[in-house]
Parts: sequence; C-alpha cells; structure tokens
Amino acid sequence: MSDHDVNAEHHEDHDDHDHMPTFKRVFVGLMVCTAISTFVGTLISKGVFDGNELSGWGIMLTVSCVKAFLVITFFMHLKWEVGTWKWVLTIPASIMSLFLILMLVPDVGMRTNHYTDERTDRAAYEIPDHDVAAVNATGLGDASDGEHSEDDAH
Repeated sequence: MSDHDVNAEHHEDHDDHDHMPTFKRVFVGLMVCTAISTFVGTLISKGVFDGNELSGWGIMLTVSCVKAFLVITFFMHLKWEVGTWKWVLTIPASIMSLFLILMLVPDVGMRTNHYTDERTDRAAYEIPDHDVAAVNATGLGDASDGEHSEDDAH
C-alpha cells in the first residue's frame, strides 16, 4: 500500500468527526465571556467597584484567559493534536505571560502616583489626591509645587 493510500484512509477517518457542534458551543462560550467582560467594565465605569477596581480588572483578566484557552484549544485545534509538541508551544507561552503580568503589576498599581493635575482631572474615575512631597521626591514636580530653582535661591 502506498503512502497516498494510507493518507487517504487516515483522512477518511477524520471525515466521520463532525466538530461543528463543538465549534458552535465554543463560539457561544466566547460570546458569554465577552458579555461578562463588557458587563464588568460597565460596572467599573459606573463606580460599582468604587475603591476596588482591581477586583473588576482581575475578573476581566480571568475571563480573557478563559477566552484565550478556548481559542487555542478548539479553534487552533490543539485539543486534537497528538504528541508533546502542543506542550512545547503552550507551557513557555504561559510562563512568559505570567512573567509579563508580574512585571507590569507594579507599574499599573503605581501609575496614578505620577499623574499631572490635568491627567488627574481627565481620569475615568476619581483619583485620590496624591501627596505633593511624594511627587517632589520623585523629581516630577514643577517649581510651583514647592521646589525652588537655583535662580530663586540667589
């Protein structure tokens, strides 16, 4: 039997599997996840998570991970992949994603510490007044915030 005949038989085996119902369920799942993310984002913007916005963003991040898992598993066909190469793709990507999140958390958490007054006024939610001394200590304050230039000292 030639390789062509073996491949034709192997291909015929795949014709028996109808994945369309699975894809439809995954699509509905993705729609539900998108609705949850949109709903939580709306709640955040309306102030329901007032003072605890990180919880809402955590929910949205978790839903995004679920959506990515569904797309990778079903639409990229990794569920039906045989062998270990699917793990070679997913494990390093997952580790890199975790490192990226851990590296960005401090920046996201401290981003409002360096807002200018104009940026604070245009923020999507109320930013608590930041300490002028803390801004001056970072060197981001201007001369009107209490710092004196060398010209003022003479």
